[in-house]
Amino acid sequence: MSIELSAPTMLGMTAKRSEDRLMKPMGQRGSIVGQHNEPALASEMLSHSMPSSDLLNPMNWPLHRKIYTSFCAWLFAAAVAFGATCFTAGKTDFIRDFNVGDGVPVSFVAGLSLYLWGIAFAPLWTPHVADRIGRSLIYLIALPVCGLFVLGAGLSQSLGGVLACRFFAGLTGGPCLVLIEGTFADMWSARTTNTYYAFLGTAAYFGASLGPLAGGYLMQATDNWRWTQYFNCIVIAIVFLVGLGQSETGESLGEMLRITVLDAIIGPFKDPVIALSTFFLLFNFAVVFQWFISVPAALGAPPPMGPGYTIDRIGLAIGLTGTVGSTCAALMSIAIEQASSGMLMKTPQKAPTHAIEYRLVPAMIGQFLITTSLFWIGWTVSPDFSPIVPIIGTAVYIFGNASIIISIVPYLFDAFPPAGTLTALTSAASGRILFAGFLPMVILYDITALTPKWAFGIFGFISIAMWPIPFLLFRYGANWRAKSRYSKVPVDMHDGEAMHRKLRSHDSATTSNSGVTGT
Repeated sequence: MSIELSAPTMLGMTAKRSEDRLMKPMGQRGSIVGQHNEPALASEMLSHSMPSSDLLNPMNWPLHRKIYTSFCAWLFAAAVAFGATCFTAGKTDFIRDFNVGDGVPVSFVAGLSLYLWGIAFAPLWTPHVADRIGRSLIYLIALPVCGLFVLGAGLSQSLGGVLACRFFAGLTGGPCLVLIEGTFADMWSARTTNTYYAFLGTAAYFGASLGPLAGGYLMQATDNWRWTQYFNCIVIAIVFLVGLGQSETGESLGEMLRITVLDAIIGPFKDPVIALSTFFLLFNFAVVFQWFISVPAALGAPPPMGPGYTIDRIGLAIGLTGTVGSTCAALMSIAIEQASSGMLMKTPQKAPTHAIEYRLVPAMIGQFLITTSLFWIGWTVSPDFSPIVPIIGTAVYIFGNASIIISIVPYLFDAFPPAGTLTALTSAASGRILFAGFLPMVILYDITALTPKWAFGIFGFISIAMWPIPFLLFRYGANWRAKSRYSKVPVDMHDGEAMHRKLRSHDSATTSNSGVTGT
């Protein structure tokens, strides 16, 4: 639990001091030897007050305790992502149950979209609550409440009841996808930001990919869409029991609502770093979730239009593409970080002041994979090609998409001082989730009207237009950040060694993760 629960009389004082640190410009810091003119960086200002020698500091926990707490956070996030997509496997019976027409009606797609839109609100309110009561309590409240709404969706006898419950399931489960970032940041060294981010980032991809896989087998066995919700409740119950023993990692920090709401809305219009990052993530994340609608439609179509896959084979295809693609992205990002860190450590005198821009390297690679995969899929989703061909193309897309997420979000962790960082992360997180819920609502109409070749081809051309973004951020990001209204001094990394930021302000990015800054 957070320190406020054991010492409630200190809440006001602690929150006020922390809030002052968050809101004031980046200044100067001193040392026990004397005063130094070194800039106080975002990671340092966001770090909790526990000294490195404090045994209660999560950095000093035994390895088994760190692994257990990390695994619990990973499971909680994966369980919520699982709930988003397991629902999609029940299309046929859902349509029959509510008599909503043929094909894939909007009312069914809304069950996925509303869940995502509920999650999109999590970055706006979760940090403010977590600052005062701690992360572990929110984990243990949010997940079972999410499970109750999932159960409500399964038991609802009206279409409106199902959709309402799906929205509130996402709204209450969303914090589990937000909190994982701060949890990891409190325990693991900032020298390997992309490494631990790559691992925790797979939680959402694995959960979302395994949802249709499990749902496909459930539908094959029961032919009842409601079992996709009942089984989700079972998963949530198991994860909740596993996580009962998790430890609290954070302590207090008060944040202004202006930072995570008003500034998050205007940030993309005021700052080039926030604008480019948000737009880049918005498009790529949205395309991810349309696969859960378009892939079943394409693979389930009877011959000669499609291969006529059964729902369990469709789920297997989605599960494999998601898990394999995101795993490849994680491994590549880890390898790139280790290589770049080693290079900077060997030649510290040559390390540029924009060393955190090296976190963008995986995105530079991932964007080309995305473009390749979109044209690949668009041209091979036809009876002239084996279904395996576009399925492999989908895995390539996930590979590229996950590489971009793993790259851009850790970059934003330390792009600005604390308040600006929260603004940037919230803009990117909420924006991409909101758009991710929108695209599935229209994708089938686009494919029907334009054919897959042109529907995915348009996405491909849009992705080409985005090629310059990571290169522009790499080249000009340090200067833009230094001149930004959200910064007062540049964020530098003189020796390639990152300072660690360990407070739950990281929780402001929904499906992304915690980060570091250089000093």
